[in-house]
Amino acid sequence: MKKVFITGITGQVGSQLADYVLENTDLEVIGMMRWQESLDNLYHLTDRINRGDRIKLVYADLNDFPSLYNSLEAHRPDFISHLAAQSYPRTSFDIPLETLQTNILGTASLLEAVKGLKEKFLFDPVMHICSSSEVYGRAEVGVKLDETTNFHGASPYSISKIGTDFLGRFYGEAYSIKTFITRMGTHSGPRRSDVFFESTVAKQIALIEAGLQQPVIKVGNLSSTRTFQDARDAVRAYYLLMLESEKGKILPGECFNIAGEEAFQLPEVIEILLGFSTSDDISVSTDSNRLRPIDADYQMFDNTKICSTIDWKPEISVRQMLSDLLDHWRSEISRGRIPLNR
Repeated sequence: MKKVFITGITGQVGSQLADYVLENTDLEVIGMMRWQESLDNLYHLTDRINRGDRIKLVYADLNDFPSLYNSLEAHRPDFISHLAAQSYPRTSFDIPLETLQTNILGTASLLEAVKGLKEKFLFDPVMHICSSSEVYGRAEVGVKLDETTNFHGASPYSISKIGTDFLGRFYGEAYSIKTFITRMGTHSGPRRSDVFFESTVAKQIALIEAGLQQPVIKVGNLSSTRTFQDARDAVRAYYLLMLESEKGKILPGECFNIAGEEAFQLPEVIEILLGFSTSDDISVSTDSNRLRPIDADYQMFDNTKICSTIDWKPEISVRQMLSDLLDHWRSEISRGRIPLNR
């Protein structure tokens, strides 16, 4: 049975990629996590994990090379989807060195492990390197971003993903590792971490509905315009790209934008979420602690390349995505899992 090795399986996107693979393929899933990570996004799979039903967890860390090498040597996966990262742009201003260490050197360690195993055992997996739309940073208003657009780091996180992006390309071109790089635009839906804009808004609405917060939503910069997509659509694109790479139809080091086709200004996102709320007296207030020193204010994407490479387009509407996200937080709170107000 072929195997897919997912770093960052405990995150929103990693867990949803695992769901997609288990539901739509016959691949075995090997999920990499650090031993102390929360299993919140995997509890629906723990029975299968306990029974060894096509999914297994391994403990390793991007900042510990032997753990990466040993995990890959033991399992020899056919596909690797590298999703693990310090992924919060705002947080990266507070912990820039950890962000750079984990995202750049951690990715280099993973690639070096694959390179070493390839030289020793002819190990030759397809390797998906997850970059980010944040590599484009402060884009020019009115310009659609395609894969040739210049990078402009607008946070330690975006700079770390620029490094990740270049590493994926370099190891593909220099060592013929079957890498491809994805730059996913703003994505959300159930399991989205509460530190991201639309998720913190949905979380606060759910807290207000439950009487656990005053009826005021605290937000940061609302001047941004961007495309949105559901992460469940994005993981389908990841899988299809892995298959194309396996067939040799993607050059080592190629990169792809993956983004939604619906664009919104952030106040419009708040308006949509408030339209789903059972409370009708909620106001919005700017919180200076939620502002970034620099923001990626405008991000509109050109999906031409990926849509001409695989049979893919976003299928879940943004309104459905936001409704599912709000219901996710309502469900968490109803079970007594009260999130921090951050």
